[in-house]
Amino acid sequence: MDLVLETPRLILREMRHEDAEALFEMDSNPNVHNYLWQKPCIEIQEVYEYIEMVQKQYQERGIGRFSTILKETGELIGWTGIKFVNDHIENGNTNFYDYGYRLNEKFWNKGYATEASKAWLEYGFNTMKIKTMNAYTHAQNGASNHVLQKVGFQFIEDYPDTHGVTWKWWQLHHDL
Repeated sequence: MDLVLETPRLILREMRHEDAEALFEMDSNPNVHNYLWQKPCIEIQEVYEYIEMVQKQYQERGIGRFSTILKETGELIGWTGIKFVNDHIENGNTNFYDYGYRLNEKFWNKGYATEASKAWLEYGFNTMKIKTMNAYTHAQNGASNHVLQKVGFQFIEDYPDTHGVTWKWWQLHHDL
């Protein structure tokens, strides 16, 4: 993909195979997975498979999660972005645009999630012409719930997953 977004501190670009080690560092951390099904990566091959899946989404949908790079140091701090969900049902929904992000723990609480979120929402609404953006978070993930609320998402409802874990469903509408 040729798409690159920039914010004052971040570069948002397609995910590449050379990102695997930094993504593995993030996804092998149990703290990062505290609100993500408690399944941190054990082998780097899992990250390569994820990158392949994301690159396939770029080809099929023209969008997906993007590597998020700190301009000042060139460090990959995680991923952010929009994805079109059509491979499963979430809270009774499929075929919807989902905003999400995951950051390496050492980059938490620095405003990067909010900064990237604002850039993605602007791109999604103004360039992609998305009418409704969805997001979902673990009900107990206070930081992520706060970020979504801060960038304008409206809490819709709590819902249980198949394991009985409660999640929060968020939406943001844009009038074209």
